[in-house]
Amino acid sequence: MPFPLPLALAIYVTIWWIVLFAVLPLGVRSAEEAGEERPEGTDPGAPIAPQLLKKAAITTAIAAIIFVFVAIGANYAAA
Repeated sequence: MPFPLPLALAIYVTIWWIVLFAVLPLGVRSAEEAGEERPEGTDPGAPIAPQLLKKAAITTAIAAIIFVFVAIGANYAAA
């Protein structure tokens, strides 16, 4: 591995957060878009079912793939 473990973890976490912000808006529907009534006091743009666990799993998989490419690229750059 071209990185020491703490650096590899820091790079992975950074990639994970960036990918999370790209994945979060996927498939989000508000109550208004779904044609449902929303409880009083709720923001009109609040998602009905954000499916955060599913999005975290997708984010983890995508971040792992990107990290592999970063590690491979760093390995070739170091050689």
